[in-house]
Amino acid sequence: MKYALGVDFGGGASKATLIDENGKVVATATSEYSTFYGEDGKAEQNPIDWYESACKNIRSVIKDIDANDVKCVCFDAATHTAVLMDEQFNPVCNAVYWTDTRSVKEKEYLKDNFGQEIFDKCKHNVDTIWSLPEIMYVKNTFPDIYAKVRKVTFAKDYVRGKFTGDFVTDYIEAQGSMLFDFDKRVWDEKLLSLVGLNEDNMPSIVEPLSVVGYVNETSSKECGLKEETSVICGSTDTVMEVFSAGAVNSGDMTLKLATAGRICIVSDKYVADTNIINYSHLKDGLYYPGSATKSCASSLRWFRDTFGGDFEEFSSIASTVPIGSDGLMFHPYLVGELTPYANPMLRGSFTGVSAMHTKAHFIRAVMEGVAMSLLDCITYLTEKGIKIGDSAIAIGGGAKSEVWRQIVADALGITLITTERNDSSFGSAMCAGINAGFFKDFDDAKAKCLKVTGKTEPITQNTEKYQKSYIRYKKISKFLTELANEK
Repeated sequence: MKYALGVDFGGGASKATLIDENGKVVATATSEYSTFYGEDGKAEQNPIDWYESACKNIRSVIKDIDANDVKCVCFDAATHTAVLMDEQFNPVCNAVYWTDTRSVKEKEYLKDNFGQEIFDKCKHNVDTIWSLPEIMYVKNTFPDIYAKVRKVTFAKDYVRGKFTGDFVTDYIEAQGSMLFDFDKRVWDEKLLSLVGLNEDNMPSIVEPLSVVGYVNETSSKECGLKEETSVICGSTDTVMEVFSAGAVNSGDMTLKLATAGRICIVSDKYVADTNIINYSHLKDGLYYPGSATKSCASSLRWFRDTFGGDFEEFSSIASTVPIGSDGLMFHPYLVGELTPYANPMLRGSFTGVSAMHTKAHFIRAVMEGVAMSLLDCITYLTEKGIKIGDSAIAIGGGAKSEVWRQIVADALGITLITTERNDSSFGSAMCAGINAGFFKDFDDAKAKCLKVTGKTEPITQNTEKYQKSYIRYKKISKFLTELANEK
């Protein structure tokens, strides 16, 4: 039997998935790493942690097979996360994670002076989530560190470069940098110059499934893969999730309950709008324009880390609380918000707190608050003329909770389809399988790997109740926006 391997780097952990030539998952492994939070919205990660997590996970998933039978490896990670390196490709500082909001001044400067030009070239509105303002923040705040920068790459490309020695990225990843011309698919000289960079500092652009190198001797010893194992470029975590969920044709929709929440609709065109995120699909000629909420499953993780408990307990006790959490409402703006507010200074809140409310109420309120934020997202897409179907494939760790899926299905009034596997590392493994010849193309990989496990149907009376809650949710959002703008 031959195998293909996918490795993902998410908001707080890396995951490896090994599949065989029939598309069956043979083994998975996960290991967490830290995100370093601090004042003013700091969120950083150490690139070395990614590499060490990858090696640990790979050793785990191949321990019971002959490493010679692993035919291809593919990496993916959250986009926007630039790694600033010296001439020897060593990081000169931690990577600023995309949820970091310290670059507000840089964002405002770019928006005021180059906002329309950036939007025209990048198809995205200037915000703190993109690499350009994040890099500008490092340049302005830590000039001595920035003076050492000679090369810039991105999260999955840094790790892959440690395995192969390559210096490339794919065009989908580059679309998240705000340094790249979306239509021309080239690094933009003007945007690079804003942070003192040029094309020589940037990785070459290749196709996501291109072979870019082979596992080197050092990484072979550290992860257990054989030297000369093929490694393809890979791409972003979201496009891998979209693919692994089977969204490979125009009109397919995914709903993501992960660190961030995303609603993506596969289309044959992108939608040029300041509150819509545009990326190319893996499949030529397709895109997956979508909307996003910044703090989705990370809201529940924040609650767990702050107040204790575990996710299984949360789902169980949240089910004991009625719809609307007896008047308790949560707005999940822990690190600002994207659609439709595009405001990194927005902050979350619990409102309607009374003496009757228990921990269970707060947990359900968090779940419902995220659902309301996703309703904001889908409402905005509808207002922009994007056709919304009556079902979506649910992806992300939060989708494993039956209670949370029902809340979201009810709030949005759509059916949520669940599949056996749909995470980014599985999508990367499928891509590695295409390169290895296990599957003919993306459609063949979907046919052989995708297994639908269930459907969560919306309950009409619950949807009606959430529509009433949404009116109150929007009123409070308006107040929170006004409060944020006062600062």
